[in-house]
Amino acid sequence: MPGRFVALKAATLGLFLCAGAVAQEAADSVAPEDATPLGALALSDAVEAAQQAKAAGKPVRAEDWMIAAANPYAVEAGAAILAEGGTAADAMVAVQAVLGLVEPQSSGLGGGAFLLWYDAETGELSSLDGRETAPLAARPTLFQDENGAPMGFFDAVVGGRSVGVPGTPALMQEAHRRWGSRSWAGLFTRAISLAEEGFIVSPRLAAMVAADAGRLSRDPVARDYFLPMGRPIFEGQLLRNAAYAESLRTLAGNGTGPFYTGSIAREIVAKVRGHEENPGVLSEIDMALYTVRARAPVCAAYRGADICGMGPPSSGGLTVGQTLGMLEQHALGGPDEPEAWRLIGDASRLAFADRGRYMADSDYVPVPAQGLLAEDYLRQRGALLGGSEALGTVAPGAPEFDHSLNLADDASLELPSTSHISIVDSFGNALSMTTTIENAFGSRLMVGGFLLNNEMTDFSFRSHRGGVPIANRVEPGKRPRSSMAPTIVMREGAPVAVLGSPGGSRIIPYVARTLIAHLDWDMDAQEAVSLPHLVNRFGRYDIEEGTAAEALAEPLREMGYEVSIRGLNSGLHMIVLGADGLSGGADPRREGIALGE
Repeated sequence: MPGRFVALKAATLGLFLCAGAVAQEAADSVAPEDATPLGALALSDAVEAAQQAKAAGKPVRAEDWMIAAANPYAVEAGAAILAEGGTAADAMVAVQAVLGLVEPQSSGLGGGAFLLWYDAETGELSSLDGRETAPLAARPTLFQDENGAPMGFFDAVVGGRSVGVPGTPALMQEAHRRWGSRSWAGLFTRAISLAEEGFIVSPRLAAMVAADAGRLSRDPVARDYFLPMGRPIFEGQLLRNAAYAESLRTLAGNGTGPFYTGSIAREIVAKVRGHEENPGVLSEIDMALYTVRARAPVCAAYRGADICGMGPPSSGGLTVGQTLGMLEQHALGGPDEPEAWRLIGDASRLAFADRGRYMADSDYVPVPAQGLLAEDYLRQRGALLGGSEALGTVAPGAPEFDHSLNLADDASLELPSTSHISIVDSFGNALSMTTTIENAFGSRLMVGGFLLNNEMTDFSFRSHRGGVPIANRVEPGKRPRSSMAPTIVMREGAPVAVLGSPGGSRIIPYVARTLIAHLDWDMDAQEAVSLPHLVNRFGRYDIEEGTAAEALAEPLREMGYEVSIRGLNSGLHMIVLGADGLSGGADPRREGIALGE
């Protein structure tokens, strides 16, 4: 292995660059006296150089391979695999195993993921759906009270009711089976070592535990891990997770069998069904029946490129594609021009209107995917942007379809969390994977050293509206709609960019504006992911606080928008493939980095 990728010891990786409110929240807290000063901890040269590049707004450059993910520990684990000649699929397994330890609030074995893969040998683009599934005993009224009214969001989230069958372990194994080249067991070595020897708690994890202490304390196992002796874990603390190491050893030695049909499956089901206040209906049969589904990616043309992403049950690929497709007929000004953001914002609103009406698990509900991305349809919808003021009421369109549709609009809540991984390996394969347990800390239930998802609350809590069914209603075995948008940009049959982001339903505008920054405004990977956010999904324009974008607030108000200035915490990771090699960027709002060689 090249010398600049010497494996990091648990006590040597402690400095995390974190921007925005989370960093400030952590800095304002008083750590216990035995906290290790982060600044006193050494860093590997590669990680330190990557963090310095991000802080300076510069992309990381490489020739052979590159990885960008949400935590330096995870990036280092994946980089070690790539440096040894592993594939992007091999590296992903190592990265996800570490993320579940050091960033447990966002993803892990108890969650689900979507993966987009470009195969350099065949030139084919494919995708895997590792989304969680609803238990067979779930009914459309699962999140309604005795009067048929929707439950409060966190009343539904905390406990067993919100837990779907996890898909991430099965996705990891299926990706490795298809595209991996290294020993499966060896891909867990770094994560097991970190779990046993300990890792340094980052500012982001410490701040989020402190903010969610009340809900985490409702599960004894989560409480004892995140709040030992009644105190939240703190920034700089060395934290071990023996239970997680044991779960990883089981996976490494036996594959995913014990997770879905053995001891881990039984633990998960007992935890979900045994919750005293909010039990769920998950069964061992549900666990045993889980399968990863291969799906056809969805692609939309934009500025001479094909923007390819995940199709249903994700709404990410379709809604990003629609947003950009409506803008294709319009010349966008620069990133400082209000008119550009009027066009982007209203295109996003129109796409979200279609998303709320038509998009759900296509195994259960016919989804007019081709019609939603049809050139004529997007031209018609894009023509609505021809004025100079904000659109008034925005309604879904009527895409061409070979089924009769009568669906009501959905208003399900999807809160920010999640994580994203972008990888290009030395063989030319490209991987884009967005992974989640849904809300931060998921259901707040912990089993085997990992948290269980609350993915069921991505379904609509209402089953009907005005007597008309909602596409994203709860149904047995169904996969809830997602906004995750792992993306690979193709030109002439080859990838030119790999990206994605966490952020709940804001993932879609985060990814769309990053593509615009790169393709329209010629920004490099780091500039594109660092650009201030302006997000419009449902009429209100959210503008990222503390950024130059605040100057656009008044012009947008004058155009007719309601404007809110607030924190917008994406976690974009982007790799650009060009004639001069690879360049990568990691979102300055979170702790991730890009590494390459």
